Amino acid sequence: MKEGITTDNNLAGMHLIEELPAAIYTCDTEGRITFFNTAATDLWGRTPEIRKDLWCGSWKIFDTSGFPINLEECPMAIALREKRKVEGEEIIIERPDGKRINVLPHPKPLFDAQGNMTGAINMLVDITDKKAKEANLEGCEFNYKTLSETLERKVAERTGTLKDSEERYHKMIDEVQDYAILLLDKDGYILNWNQGAEKIKGYSEKEILGKNFRLFYRKEDQEAQLPEKLITEAVLNGKATHEGWRVRKDGTTFWGNVVITALHDNDNSIIGFSKVTRDLTERKKSEDQLRYYAQSIESQNKQLEQFAYIASHDLQEPLRKIRIFAGMVSGNTEHPEIVKTNIDKINIAATRMSALITDILKYSELSQLDKLFRETDLNTVLQNVKDDFDLIIEEKNVVIESPELPSIYGIPMQLHQLFANLISNAIKFSNDNPVITISHRKISNEKVEECPDLPFENTYHKISFTDNGIGFEQQYADQAFKLFHRLHDKTSGTGIGLALCKKIIENHKGYICVYSEPGKGTTFTVFFPVEA
Repeated sequence: MKEGITTDNNLAGMHLIEELPAAIYTCDTEGRITFFNTAATDLWGRTPEIRKDLWCGSWKIFDTSGFPINLEECPMAIALREKRKVEGEEIIIERPDGKRINVLPHPKPLFDAQGNMTGAINMLVDITDKKAKEANLEGCEFNYKTLSETLERKVAERTGTLKDSEERYHKMIDEVQDYAILLLDKDGYILNWNQGAEKIKGYSEKEILGKNFRLFYRKEDQEAQLPEKLITEAVLNGKATHEGWRVRKDGTTFWGNVVITALHDNDNSIIGFSKVTRDLTERKKSEDQLRYYAQSIESQNKQLEQFAYIASHDLQEPLRKIRIFAGMVSGNTEHPEIVKTNIDKINIAATRMSALITDILKYSELSQLDKLFRETDLNTVLQNVKDDFDLIIEEKNVVIESPELPSIYGIPMQLHQLFANLISNAIKFSNDNPVITISHRKISNEKVEECPDLPFENTYHKISFTDNGIGFEQQYADQAFKLFHRLHDKTSGTGIGLALCKKIIENHKGYICVYSEPGKGTTFTVFFPVEA
């Protein structure tokens, strides 16, 4: 790991980020690099000097036009100077070996609990392959549009003397292989068929002449009268264009771009239509792939936010216990039994933290949540949370009452986060002697007033967490699960915890709701679907 000065609080988080495949680095408020992971050095092609290199570890930086950018004007410098995140500012970096890479930076300032900026974090996404594919698609599309427009113009130029030039017209279009060019009468029946049409649609000229062009459309498009709508549009506007799935003779489909142009005689009366079809299935696949890449990048960004939250939140309790027990050891060196007891507790906390880090790394390696689900005993989850909070439970005289809980099919790490956040909230927003009551029952075909969106015909595990804390006005219940929204300004926190709870419940196809009264406490209720 490459890092500057770290604290016990963030060391585990730095180790976590080091394992991520995305290029990530941090700077202090002056722009000096304080941390970078291996993926960043692989991208830059060099290793910057901690607290010496400024703004970025890149050898050189250019804008998308190829003009050099001063380091003081790079996205990270702007984020620090203006104290805001910078999005969508694509740049080009040059490595020492001369290779240039298209990069999309995501610099974001970091603030402490008092709102003071402490530096910034940046993730660099390599979009070189994506840019190359986009350029290739644009070139193909331009060539297609140019050829399509040329064909339309030639067809339009010949409509006035269609009968006299019919033989030359047939020779011209018959040689075109990549376009299906048809001549339709006023009712959409096929009068002409070229080699490109036979290649794309699979029918020979003998098989197709005299048939209506509706048979190229899927059943649902025929029922929606799409062919007739396109003919009507061509009559009214002179031309109709459309992209969608079309049907070949063998029943397979292809993604076609269609241009239907109205043909007129010397009196400007419509005598038929030309229909030009281009098979763009490969372009469609490339566009879908690009869309998948964009969604993948967005998913990775969301995972990075969640990883950062886990590192700064879920790992804090074991670290806090290690510090406390270490202090007890140093203060009781003359009492071997006390020293041994506290060292054992340090080992237990360290083991718990190691398990958390292992789960997080497994989570980061999987792109599909389905692979993380397994049978999970909620009693074990609750006990692990109690072990994490044992010091604060003892310090505040917290009482946690719970019946036997069920086992559900879920993601153990996320269920631990859910229970930890709900119990932590109950302790945080309490007065003296907090009492947290957990209840469970299975419900089926039952309407739940506190959760009206719950489909009552399904079967659920209903688990409630009730506390005797300070509570809040019920009218603000919907605000509780919004990201970075806090209902109590006088308490510490980021406003992420309950938003994360809602996301976890959604991952498990469940529901969460809250009921509260000022001075009487709060009840969070979660519903997990019972596997059939």
